[in-house]
Amino acid sequence: MKKSFVAGLLAMMLFGFGIRAEAAGWQTDFAQASKTARQSGKYMLVDFSGSDWCGWCIKLEDEVFSKPQFKNYAKKSLVCVLVDFPQSKYQSNEQKEQNRKLSERFAVEGYPTVIILSPSGKYVATTGYQDGGAVNYVNYLKQLITKDKRK
Repeated sequence: MKKSFVAGLLAMMLFGFGIRAEAAGWQTDFAQASKTARQSGKYMLVDFSGSDWCGWCIKLEDEVFSKPQFKNYAKKSLVCVLVDFPQSKYQSNEQKEQNRKLSERFAVEGYPTVIILSPSGKYVATTGYQDGGAVNYVNYLKQLITKDKRK
């Protein structure tokens, strides 16, 4: 009884990540996000995640993506895309296929993998979880983007 209660509670907490990410303005349609990035001139942050099972992905969400410092920066400067590979969260076959193709395209080998793309879709950088919280992460992203703009 106790084990099933704990397992159910854990599953509800992990499932909540997908809801939080989508509610925070993250897109899941890569083609639409690319169009938005081109039109707005914003860089894309593409998060390859195992949102309901990957410990580092959950940590990145909890320590960075869910924080106001990141959300404020992202709202002004980024188009955020969640490319998710959950174990228990429902996804349509179309979503699964899109995510599989994106994973192959960007040679993703583990989670979380965060890809930064220019507004035109040009590859800028690959990163993932980093210590230091949201402020550190935002500063790191700003450095990557500034470096790309200088090219």
